[in-house]
Parts: sequence; C-alpha cells; structure tokens
Amino acid sequence: MNTSPSPPSDPLDLLAINTLRTLAMDAVQKANSGHPGTPMALAPVAYTLWSRYLRYDPAHPDWPNRDRFVLSAGHASMLLYGLLHLAGVVELDRHDQPTGQPAVSLDDIKQFRQLDSKTPGHPEYGLTTGVETTTGPLGQGCANSVGMALAQRHLASRYNRDGHTLFDYNVYVICGDGDMMEGVSGEAASLAGHQKLGNLCWIYDNNTITIEGHTELAFSENVAARFAAYGWNTVHVPDANDTEAFARAIEHFQATNDRPTLIVVDSVIGYGAPNKHNTAAAHGEALGEDEVRLAKRAYGWPEDAKFRVPDEVRHRLRDAMDRRTGGAWQQWQDKLDALDPALAGALRAQQEGTLPADWDKDIPAFPADAKGKATRDTGGQVLNACARHIPWLLGGAADLAPSTKTLLTFEGAGSLQPGTPGGRNMHFGVREHAMGAIANGMALCGLRPYTATFLIFSDYMKPPMRLAALMELPAIFVFTHDSIGLGEDGPTHQPVEQMSQLRGIPSMRVLRPCDANEVAEAWRIALRQTHRPTALVLSRQPLPTLDREKYAPASGAARGAYVLADCAPQAPAVILMATGSEVALCLQAYEQLTSEGIAARVVSMPCWDLFEEQDAAYRDSVLPPSVAGRVAVEQAGPLGWDRYIGATGDKIVMNSFGASAPFAKLQAKFGFTIENVVRAARDQAKKHGSIQ
Repeated sequence: MNTSPSPPSDPLDLLAINTLRTLAMDAVQKANSGHPGTPMALAPVAYTLWSRYLRYDPAHPDWPNRDRFVLSAGHASMLLYGLLHLAGVVELDRHDQPTGQPAVSLDDIKQFRQLDSKTPGHPEYGLTTGVETTTGPLGQGCANSVGMALAQRHLASRYNRDGHTLFDYNVYVICGDGDMMEGVSGEAASLAGHQKLGNLCWIYDNNTITIEGHTELAFSENVAARFAAYGWNTVHVPDANDTEAFARAIEHFQATNDRPTLIVVDSVIGYGAPNKHNTAAAHGEALGEDEVRLAKRAYGWPEDAKFRVPDEVRHRLRDAMDRRTGGAWQQWQDKLDALDPALAGALRAQQEGTLPADWDKDIPAFPADAKGKATRDTGGQVLNACARHIPWLLGGAADLAPSTKTLLTFEGAGSLQPGTPGGRNMHFGVREHAMGAIANGMALCGLRPYTATFLIFSDYMKPPMRLAALMELPAIFVFTHDSIGLGEDGPTHQPVEQMSQLRGIPSMRVLRPCDANEVAEAWRIALRQTHRPTALVLSRQPLPTLDREKYAPASGAARGAYVLADCAPQAPAVILMATGSEVALCLQAYEQLTSEGIAARVVSMPCWDLFEEQDAAYRDSVLPPSVAGRVAVEQAGPLGWDRYIGATGDKIVMNSFGASAPFAKLQAKFGFTIENVVRAARDQAKKHGSIQ
C-alpha cells in the first residue's frame, strides 16, 4: 500500500477538517474541561469516513439500515458533536419524531459539558440524536459494535427477501489505546473473529499516549498481530492526516466479506498544537488560550476566532452525505412496503417495540406441586413458550445454557453462527463482560436480547448492565444459581452481595420469583418492558409450586410485592417477607405460627422497585405501618431490607460468605430453617406486644 502522506486534495475538505479541530479546541477551552487531543488528531479520519463512505441520512437518523458510527473512545466526544453539527443531523424526540431543531447546534457546542446540555462529556444515547450508544467506560463501544454487526446479519437473514435488501449496513468504530487495553474489547474481538463479521470495522487510533504518559509504560504488544490471531483483517495507515491512505483502507474493508477489519491509524495526539505530544491534549485538559492561538496559527486559522464555522464549509459535509445517500431512506421504505405484509408488519412492530398479539398465550399455568422444580427449569419453559411468538427474541449464555436452561429448543430456533446468521441461540463463550455489551448492541438495533449466566458472575457484567439501564434498553439478563442453595460449589460460586448490587442500579427491574407461576409472571413483566432492562434471578434447587387456590394468585407479582398468605380479618401480629426460595420457607413458618394462634402474614416481594412504584395506599395495604413486627428472610446480603422491616424488625440474611457443603447443611448453618424463622417471628410478636 502506498503510504506517502496525502492530505485532502480539495481545500474545502481541509477547511472542514480544521473546523472540526478548532470547534473541539474552543469547546474544551470554554468548558475548561475535556479532551481536545483526539478530535484534533482524528478529524481527517472521521471526516473522510463520514463524507465519503458512511451511509447515513442526516434527515432520517433513525433509518434502520444506516451505517453505525460508534465512538468507543468516548472522551473524544467533541469529534462526534462536530460531525453531527456539520452533517446537519436533525433532532428526534423520544418518539422518534423530528423536532425541527438540529441534533447539535453551534449553541449546543458552546454548552459542552454544561448542565442539561446535549453535549455531555461522553456521548449519551437518547440524549443526543445521532449518538448510537453511550460510551464512557472504555471498551464498551467496541463490544456494542459486535452486537450491532451481529444484529445486521440476523435482520438480513429474516427480512431480506426476493431481491429486496433491507439490511446490509456496516458498523464503524473509532477506538484508542485505552479500549485496546480493556479486557472487554478483547473478548468481543475474539467473538467477532469467530463470527466472521465482515460488516465490522474498528479504526484504532494508535497515538501511544494515555493519561499516565507514553503507552510503553504498560502496553507493548503488537495489536495488529493480536487481531490477526483473532481472525481479523488488519490494515495499517501510518499517518492520520493521509486521507487517501485511509480511504484505501476503508475500501479494503468494504471489499472484505469474510472477517472483521482493524485499521491501525498512527496519529499524533493534539496534532497542530505547538508541542506534538501536548500534555493537556492527552490528559483531558483545556490547552490554554496561548496554545489554542498557536494551534490555530498552525492550521492557518484566525487566532482569535472562536466557534468559527466558515460559510463555505457550513454545508460541505451535509451535501456530501446527501449526494451519496440521498433517496436511500425512501428506497428503503419502498422495499419495506413491497415486502410480504405479515413480514413487513413484524418488522414495524419490532422497530416500535410492540409485542405480537397473543405472544404469551402458551405460557403454562403450573399446578401445585410440593416437590416442584428449580425456577431455572420453569424459566426455560416460559422463555421457550414466549420466544415461539416473538421472532426477534434471541440470546444465549456464557457457555452455560445447559445449566441456565436458556436454550431455545423449538423447531427452527437454531444457532447463530457465521453460516446460520438467522439462528436464535447465541453462543457467547466464557465472556460474560462482552456478552452483556454485545446484547446492548443488539438491543440498540431493535432486537430483544437475553443473556444468561450464574448470579455470581453478574460481577463480570456490571458495566454493560449499568449502561443498559442508563440507555433505557429492554435487555433481559437471566441469572441462575441464585444463592447458597447451589451447595457444594462453595463460596466462590455462592452469591451474597449481588442482589444488593443489582437492586442498586437505577431503572433495573430485578425479579427473584418464588415458584413456577411467579416465574411466568416475571417473564411477562420483563418482556413488557420497553425502556428498562430486567434481571431475572432464578434458583438451581427445586422450589415447591405453591397451591394458588390456598394462597394468593401469582398475578400479584405484577405489583412487585403482594400478600401471599394472611390472617384476615384479624390484624397480623407479625409479617414475614421474602423473595425467591425463602418464600416457601416463610409459608412453612406461617403454617406453624397459625397453628400456635399467632396471627401472621406472608408477603412475597419478587421485585422491590415495582413495589416502590405502587401508590402509598397499596404499599400500606401490603405492609401496614401499624404492624411493627416484621421479619425479612433472604439468602442474600442485608442491604436494603431495613426500609421494609424498620428499626425494630429482624432479618435472616447472609452476613458472611457461604461454604462448600450439601444444601441442607448450609440451610441449617446459616439459619434458613423453619425453627429459626418461627423463633424470629415469635420474638417480633412479643417485642411489639402482640403476644405474651
């Protein structure tokens, strides 16, 4: 490949590139916060990609077949904001309707990193039209992009019909040294190579600078060789300013169909600043007024001009994109209209997040069974019953589908592999972190993904789960082996603090059902979400299927917590509350207390946040403020229960790690026995004067 530097041949293109650079400098300088270096260095790369190759309609930024541009190096957000401004991308509201305003105006750029602005420090999906995913934690955008690329292949296999190509978009990612160091990008790249994602291109900004200094302090591997070992195509562009060399690299990617592509671009961070390894540019600080003037002088820019967008380049990028993609959105709509009406209707419903009619008609009603089944088993049954009727529901486990019972087994489900991209079973391998982020990428493209692993390994998935909540994505995270009930595997596999961690994520639905029928309700709750992720927490050990003629129906789970067994019309002397497997234990204690003449109530609380969303009258009807005698029982850490038991209640929870032993011995060791629950209940009733 010819590597001699070749700047843009058209002076207006260079002027547009320098506009991106100076907007970044000015925004960071005004905010006195941010990262100007990468936008300055990569402006030629990003501008070339957008102006010559990115298939994107600025008037329709939600076009399902648009190319995706992911800025995984999210600290360089001003590069993206500048591109959105120069491209003239229109703003859409929460209902995907145009507002008549630009996605990013010049005033928005002037408000970079300010309260309530559309230009936050890192790009945030849903806040700024044109931002494809929230990127902040490094590596997340890289892994999201794998999900986006997988989604394209899956959508193409389902909807491309009779010569009508509805999905053939590419996914482009700008990433840096930090992304490459994070383990999640390696997990995702490994899987992308296995899946032979020829529609995926990562553009690696090899600037050799991180916050602590030169990358040689901690990073000396041959990145291109590593990616070649993953099965990627690799291309090297020795100078980020060589736009023609970069263009040839993109064309090389576009001609490669059997594997993803990594383009290694060598750049000088803060290019054009007086010190080519500018410390401020690398460390996320404003350059300072003097260095800004000197950098502008190097670009041939008026030194005192701020937020300048020359008239001759104001529409340069927008017009270039319109010439290349103008009319493509309408052509896509015409192809959709020509599709089989049932298939077209399914695609529209999928994109709108609407469930098919009667999607839950095959969910079984489970008969009472004292022996019962593990909720992971009944969860698998319910999942399959729903997935038959929701074609865009797909997912898989981190090499644990036989244990999590999340394999789709009905005819036609198949495996999602390079040769069968329409498969519904995704095999993520032992890659929990990437699994969560890839699922987010799928959700961002209109699919309904689920993932599965053991609850203890939610620790490996916390970053993408948090981002799913932040982006309001309805991804579903299934966790099994939910407690010390898994027994002999011991404390390394027995979750304790994980329930508290999940409940602490804002907007995350966390459901721990107590039996098969609550599992059915939990899946109903999860699949009805349109703007919230869900964590389903299920057991390994069998749980009795409760007699719903004797106890309250499981439909009460839809309100987060409900009275399962009561002493009405008598007021309760004590309330026993629990989630999951401990509900049955509380019912056993309830029966003994009732036989002793102690008025007790059992409350099943599968979803705390749903309960908190109910009105005060309902919450007080379940947990009357007048009843101070309360006992909470859960094989998890204690955090959070105080809000329900008050200052004088009791809780039987895990205050230590577990142990390796048979299940029954663990129950006795840690106090999860009928005798202990009854004792605590009696003590509460006595403390509050209900019994002598």
